[in-house]
Amino acid sequence: MRLAHISIAGRGETDRFLSVIAARLEAAGVRLAGTVQTNIARADRTRCDMDLRVLPDGPVYRISEDRGAAARGCMLDHGALEQTVAEVARRLDGADVLLVNKFGKAEAEGRGLVPVISEALSRGMTVLVGVNGLNLPNFLDFAGGLSQALPAEDAAVVDWCLKGVTSHA
Repeated sequence: MRLAHISIAGRGETDRFLSVIAARLEAAGVRLAGTVQTNIARADRTRCDMDLRVLPDGPVYRISEDRGAAARGCMLDHGALEQTVAEVARRLDGADVLLVNKFGKAEAEGRGLVPVISEALSRGMTVLVGVNGLNLPNFLDFAGGLSQALPAEDAAVVDWCLKGVTSHA
């Protein structure tokens, strides 16, 4: 079992970083399953739209609800997240690495991509998870001391993933 997490301060920074990692791993021939997130700013909203692309080749799901310009609180579309989870679960067969864009509130509550992460780990897959500071304690509890914190360095993260692929092959 190989589990690691990455956490980068700054809104959307972990998402951008993991998108780069996904592209580099795909270019290296690694078969990916999982999600990467794109945040789309809107001039008329304080919150961005959130899109998840299912790896390796889509589809893309809008996982945020537009609740108006004055909306506060969680904007997650739980139905869209569950569709994404089902699609990722279908793609585990044949994948080398599971990349999860975020261990968020849903995952902290035991929902979201938690079952897929658990399944991938039980299969001996390499799993890389993005985690924000708010949910890091919940992720570390979930991981039970088995997750390695990786630096926000492209080469180090790609190398860690590639070592997991070659040791699992």
